[in-house]
Amino acid sequence: MISRVSSRWLACSSRHGQHVSKRRLFVCCTNSFEYKVDFSERSSIKLSGGKYARLSDGCAVATLGDTSVMATAVSKSTKSSSNFLPLTVDYRQKAAAAGRIPTNYLRRELSVSEHEILTSRLIDRSLRPLFPSTYCFDTQIMCNLLAVDGINHPDILSINAASTALALSDIPWNGPVGAVRIGLCDNNLVTNPTRRELSNSDLNLVVVSAAKNLVIMLEGSANNVLQQDVLKAIKFGVKECQHIVNCINNLQKEFGKPKREFETKNVDDTNGNLETVIDSLCEIKLREIFTNVNHDKISRDTAVKDVKTEVFENLKSNFDNLNLELCSIIFDKVCKRIFRNLIFENDTRCDGRKLDELRNISCEVDLYKPLHGSALFQRGQTQVFCTVALDSIDSALKLDPMTILTSGINEKNFFLHYEFPPYATNDIGRMGPSMRREIGHGALAERGLRSVVPENFPFTIRLTSEVLESNGSSSMASICGGSLALLDAGVPISQPAAGVAIGLITNYDESDSSHIKDYRVLTDILGIEDYLGDMDFKLAGTKKGITALQADIKIPGLPLKIVMEAVEAATSAKHKIINIMNNTIQSSRKQKKDNWPVTEVLNIPIHKKGKLLGPGGINLKRIMLETGAQISSNTENDGFTIFAPNQDALNEAKDTVNKLMDEKSEPQLEFGAIYKAKVVEIREIGVMVTLYPTMQPTLVHNSQLDQRKINHPSALGIEEGHEIQIKYFGRDPVSGIMRLSRKVLQGPSSSAPRNIGGNSTKST
Repeated sequence: MISRVSSRWLACSSRHGQHVSKRRLFVCCTNSFEYKVDFSERSSIKLSGGKYARLSDGCAVATLGDTSVMATAVSKSTKSSSNFLPLTVDYRQKAAAAGRIPTNYLRRELSVSEHEILTSRLIDRSLRPLFPSTYCFDTQIMCNLLAVDGINHPDILSINAASTALALSDIPWNGPVGAVRIGLCDNNLVTNPTRRELSNSDLNLVVVSAAKNLVIMLEGSANNVLQQDVLKAIKFGVKECQHIVNCINNLQKEFGKPKREFETKNVDDTNGNLETVIDSLCEIKLREIFTNVNHDKISRDTAVKDVKTEVFENLKSNFDNLNLELCSIIFDKVCKRIFRNLIFENDTRCDGRKLDELRNISCEVDLYKPLHGSALFQRGQTQVFCTVALDSIDSALKLDPMTILTSGINEKNFFLHYEFPPYATNDIGRMGPSMRREIGHGALAERGLRSVVPENFPFTIRLTSEVLESNGSSSMASICGGSLALLDAGVPISQPAAGVAIGLITNYDESDSSHIKDYRVLTDILGIEDYLGDMDFKLAGTKKGITALQADIKIPGLPLKIVMEAVEAATSAKHKIINIMNNTIQSSRKQKKDNWPVTEVLNIPIHKKGKLLGPGGINLKRIMLETGAQISSNTENDGFTIFAPNQDALNEAKDTVNKLMDEKSEPQLEFGAIYKAKVVEIREIGVMVTLYPTMQPTLVHNSQLDQRKINHPSALGIEEGHEIQIKYFGRDPVSGIMRLSRKVLQGPSSSAPRNIGGNSTKST
């Protein structure tokens, strides 16, 4: 329902520039409005607006529980020089939203976290397909986390808030969309699960859908969930999204601004119909290129560029005042149309493969002996080199406090780093920090393998994936190569995993994107099929089930029928890939390599912990420097765990520990025996005594010095250097401190004191 007191929209229109006609709406909003979206047996999402950021083109706030996200949309009135939509999406989470203060030296938010980048990509891929293809104006979507309760996730709210902001604005957009997260808890599908529910869920699936049940974006991870359960979750999520879509439509009708007019790219010029001329000049040559199966990525691209250059030279000689930018746009359009038409005509792709055929695959493992695990995965012209490094548990990836609060993950003992150097596509460029694309692809590959890696593995696993060649999905190749490298490293993964990318070519009515006249689903797509196609659907999993999926859809939505076909095609393909991988290595390596790290639990008595640590932990540091072994506290058994890079280092470290713990340096004391103790220090609360030269001084409290109550040891005439008789009552089970008493010896009778060597002497 909508709650509103009164809202007035005062509109005035104005012209901006010679080329762009734009209607601006200035908001005079005295009261805010709110709409509640109800789900079956779940908490409602509240969408509101009209209160914040009223100078932006559109603004909305989405709230679930006590978590709220504000999204703003702004688009320039002057056209960009680019031929595509310059859309920027930024998601920011601030410590103030959780009532916290950043712990860095400036006490403010600094660099963008990986979680923020992944959420920004999630929002971008949910909104971009619904912008008009001819809209080329700089547009920015900003999502700010206003408040977070640690229970509900803000990423779903960000998508819904951004969708509402765009729908209410005057920015041309063919939305709205709705987004939900679907979990699978106890075999039951749950809409927008809480953080605790999600930690026990076998599925974490984000579904974004538009009206008429059209799928816009999918992204998720799964714990080896069966295909039929994933398909059921997608259908359920699309149905739930319709509640949000209907809500935003109602808000747009009542509060939305009229969409602005904008100039589109003109495909003709004063010299005539350029598209017809360019088509006649290049169609035959392009058809020959796209049907020549001997071409590879570079030779095909070079041949297309040569045709383009030849066409432009021909046009220059026949037309005056030629607009080369316009000619380039038209050539690319003709090239795309011919490429797609050939697939419909022949059901054969440019490299000669059938629609459901995989490229040639080869695998290698154990490439370099110093590496714990390594693999080279080659699929067509996509080549990925993966390595596994095993290190101590202390090397686990620690996340920042806000990411812990919003994602529910404290640290990761398995993580994947993805690298895409420029030479992988025959380019040059600078190598620097990972960009958004690299972080996104690495996160997808990590999700595809995370569920098969054991949680109680005694080491931290760092899997690196370096793309050496790229002509098709390198993130899915990273999953295949990563699975092989893990097996080579002896990591006991539950099952081998593989990934594949599915493409799509459609023939649809642009006035009604839900009406697709014809389509072809492509298995294991090339780079050009991704660039000129309508979908990049990536799916990873084992032979049993699915571990990760991601759907980037480039047209304004896909019917569920096509999505189901894509899942089935990907499932069939990954089974074939795993069979090929099994010919190289089928299970985890059992025979250990010489350079494999080792770990062992040290059983150190409580009272000897101080001796192991040394002053300020100096003994542990010395062992680390001399042997390379790390000794860390074990919270499970209140002991220590030693990690060493190899068996020799472990043996050397254990020898050092045994010398520190040498029993000869500390005699065994008998419970209830009487010993002579030397007073080494007088304190207000008692005396510090030693029973043997190498012993750390131990306190005998005033209450244990005499049967009478005393306030200071001097009342008994005790001074430093005196010897007193004490009785030993073992060690405190918690602190390990010796329990000594002189008071109990002042009774009617007592036994003779003992020397540390075992001989008894007469009591005085």
